[in-house]
Amino acid sequence: MSENQDLEQDFQAGDQVRLMNTLPYVKTADPMPMLRPPNVVSIGEEGTIIDRRPGGYWGVRFSKGIFLMESRNLELAVDELAEETDAADEETDPASENETDEAKSED
Repeated sequence: MSENQDLEQDFQAGDQVRLMNTLPYVKTADPMPMLRPPNVVSIGEEGTIIDRRPGGYWGVRFSKGIFLMESRNLELAVDELAEETDAADEETDPASENETDEAKSED
């Protein structure tokens, strides 16, 4: 049971998330939920967590509406941006060090 809890990620209202998996259908977050075809929300589409729902679901606002999604189908969208920023910083730091070394060797 603890393995399932480890797989589920905790989100907070307002978090930007991305859909990771293809789903057989999506369920609307209306007071009377309805099933919609899976192409309503595409893989990689980003949405915003609205709230936590019973049964291990999250209310997520996507461009075409608010849908109920399980944690296992979502990932934080902010993590990738932070990783790209870190990678860009690492790429520029060695380059500037090389330029400094070249300038010193010319003197």
